[in-house]
Amino acid sequence: MVNNTQKGKIIRISGPVIEADGMRGAKMYDVVRVGEENLIGEIIRLNQDVATIQVYEDTNGLRPGEKVESTGSPLSVELGPGLLTNIYDGIQRPLPTIFDQTGDFIERGVEAHAIDENKKWHFIPTIQAGEIVEGGDIIGTVQETSIITHKIMIPPNKKGTIISIVKEGDYTVVEDIAILEDENQEISVQMRQKWPVRKARPVKEKYDPSIPLITGQRVIDTFFPIAKGGTAAIPGGFGTGKTVSLHQLAKWSDAQVVIYVGCGERGNEMTDVLKEFPELEDPSTGEPLMNRTVLIANTSNMPVAARDASVYTGITLAEYYRDMGYDVALMADSTSRLAEAMREISGRLEEMPGEEGYPAYLASRLAEFYERAGRVKLLGSKDNEGSVSVMGAVSPPGGDFSEPVAQNTLRIVKVFWALDADLADRRHFPSINWLKSYSLYLNEISSWWNTNIGDSWLKLRNKAMALLQKESELQEIVKLVGPDALPPRERAVLEGARMIREDFLQQSAFHEVDTYCPGIKQYEMLRIMSLYSDEIQDAALKHVHIDDLINMQSREQIARMGTVPNDDFKSRFKIIEKEMKSEISKLIEKVN
Repeated sequence: MVNNTQKGKIIRISGPVIEADGMRGAKMYDVVRVGEENLIGEIIRLNQDVATIQVYEDTNGLRPGEKVESTGSPLSVELGPGLLTNIYDGIQRPLPTIFDQTGDFIERGVEAHAIDENKKWHFIPTIQAGEIVEGGDIIGTVQETSIITHKIMIPPNKKGTIISIVKEGDYTVVEDIAILEDENQEISVQMRQKWPVRKARPVKEKYDPSIPLITGQRVIDTFFPIAKGGTAAIPGGFGTGKTVSLHQLAKWSDAQVVIYVGCGERGNEMTDVLKEFPELEDPSTGEPLMNRTVLIANTSNMPVAARDASVYTGITLAEYYRDMGYDVALMADSTSRLAEAMREISGRLEEMPGEEGYPAYLASRLAEFYERAGRVKLLGSKDNEGSVSVMGAVSPPGGDFSEPVAQNTLRIVKVFWALDADLADRRHFPSINWLKSYSLYLNEISSWWNTNIGDSWLKLRNKAMALLQKESELQEIVKLVGPDALPPRERAVLEGARMIREDFLQQSAFHEVDTYCPGIKQYEMLRIMSLYSDEIQDAALKHVHIDDLINMQSREQIARMGTVPNDDFKSRFKIIEKEMKSEISKLIEKVN
């Protein structure tokens, strides 16, 4: 029920920002209903009884004097079975349901429950009456999709003794499935719970990053890896492959649940996502990828204020599935559009601008979003763990990484995948520049790689990076005098680096085998390529002509190792390695 002290009227309108007086009883971040059409807004500033509100819908046609009513509660999301496979806007309104109500265009003030209140789910209880439970404890399960089992949890802020729990059967998300007793008070528990988006869901403990998030992309996993619960930025100018890279990560990373936030991207890009994801096959199960995905579509022609809400909605959904014990990957495409929305709202609020017109609090707002990532020990009586890994695209104008959004993001995230327009123009995918990119997780996850993949993983990776760095230095000389003027050993260095660059770092997203490369295969490929580089440098010192080394038959086989089927690559790689050594030995014998 709306309190009379929380009713006000509009006194000023400036685009998506309005001011209303008579709001003395309202609180910061309360959701309000604006005007006769009940537009959704959120209070972002209070000055006595005047509230400044950002409206998440188009404000055209609003007039001073129209009513503003506070709901008395913060912007919250509905959490429960039915989230997966769904497509939401920035404030968690289900777009398919709205389409059925209003057609192709979203009408203002339209409301729809994020989760279908009438659909029945088959609930299987996992505890009995009389048991003591606390926030985060799992009391039952629902098979949400063919891939994901939805675990029904006690809300984080509740605890007590189970008085009663329903039998196995079909129930809606609004029916009581359990009754708790705490300090002589009865608390009802449903399958659906609500959570304010700006408040991080609580955990017992955050772990240090020590387990890599395997993505199957060689340039990422081997050269610039991200840990489970880690943060990464993927900046690049128009056409450098940000969206395609995020699609690959969504499809192949070893996270059980994917949250994809289209934050202010062009409508056609979001349409591609909406069309492609239902058709993509989940590689681990063979089911549609959408069966473990939630899409949040907030395109550039939607009101800018909703971009702010969309990333918070996405991270809250990610935390909810993390609390079930899942590894969750969140893709935000792109945080630059979120920053542009902040700049717009800040300008309307007449705040003192920072660099390039962005608000002075840009860095803290970005950090607020990224810091909710992490691998954690979950609430509850059992010591379960889950993770949220956040990967945010950044769209700097003209690919200029010195602009404020890219720079502030770099201060926060631990992995930087710098997309390069020149590489993209050469059809080098992923177009991640190996000289500009970095990962701060290398030392933390190296023990996992050394134990599970190969005991010299980090040493091998660093050796390859040194070779690429050496190539970059030699290229400066080559530009001046040409490659023929270099000594044979330096030409062999260039050839070894070219193989790593073209045949290891480059990967085809559309090749049925090369699109995903397992960790052990990545290690073996790099080991053989590194060995090839060492052997040809040694042979060059023994006066073998560099052209003879480049024209070896085994060289082409090494170049095609990425397309060797993943189920029998070990035996094939041994043959390739043996042939390479044999050919080089024969060339050395021939010269001597």
